[in-house]
Amino acid sequence: MGIDFCKYHGLGNDFILIDNRHQAQPRLTSEQAVQWCDRHFGIGADGVIFALPGQDDSDYTMRIFNSDGSEPEMCGNGIRCLAHFIGGLEAAEGSPPDLPKAYRIHTPAGLITPTLQPDGDITVDMGEPQLLAKQIPTTLGAEADKVVDQALVVAGKAWSVTCVSMGNPHCITFVDDVGAIPLELLGPQFEHHPAFPQRTNTEFIQVVQPDYLKMRVWERGAGITLACGTGACAALVAGVLNGKCDRTATLELPGGPLTIHWSAETNRVAMTGPAQYVFRSSAPAELPA
Repeated sequence: MGIDFCKYHGLGNDFILIDNRHQAQPRLTSEQAVQWCDRHFGIGADGVIFALPGQDDSDYTMRIFNSDGSEPEMCGNGIRCLAHFIGGLEAAEGSPPDLPKAYRIHTPAGLITPTLQPDGDITVDMGEPQLLAKQIPTTLGAEADKVVDQALVVAGKAWSVTCVSMGNPHCITFVDDVGAIPLELLGPQFEHHPAFPQRTNTEFIQVVQPDYLKMRVWERGAGITLACGTGACAALVAGVLNGKCDRTATLELPGGPLTIHWSAETNRVAMTGPAQYVFRSSAPAELPA
């Protein structure tokens, strides 16, 4: 018997969504998820997302397997897709959500709250950024220090980087032209640099004006993607820490824009953007070789 799924994308960052609410463990193994994500021999996606039963006073639990089989702590674009997916499941069962509708989602990065908005966008309370070296984690600074505008040698060049965790690790560097960055060359070297014991996501940011930034991203476990929600949040935080941008800005990614706000009052980061349903189908857990 096949497993039903829906395909979604958040600004081109695409995912396979599986209704997993009736059991606590994902219906696919990480190895099977790799097969499903293969763009030539499988369905094709940056990751597989499972909607599991809630825990610790949450409505649902979110788990993800990346296209390489690794499991990230959180995914900003993915959780917007998950919220849209859950709204669709509830509607199909006769309980369409009244908008705006907030969901409390348990993730390995903590409790995250996406809200379905009447205009179709989803706003996600991404929580507080973690800025200490031990929280990211990175060896670029003392454990209790922030890593802001620090030198990191990659591919024989010293890059000025700022590190931020949004429940997962990010290394941000500001450049004059994101289009000129050889991301396929540099991305793996940043991700696997010894300074990041749990590897890292890497964002290259071009400041066009204080409220408008351009961004390209290499995601840990997925490679080049068209968008990264946690990366956009981390990039705005890094921009503020370096005095390069406002606390509210549009982050223009290859797949489209996200609006990010870092509150000076609450220290919490909010992300607003779309999630797009693509299609639904079913497939066997073990795809034919």
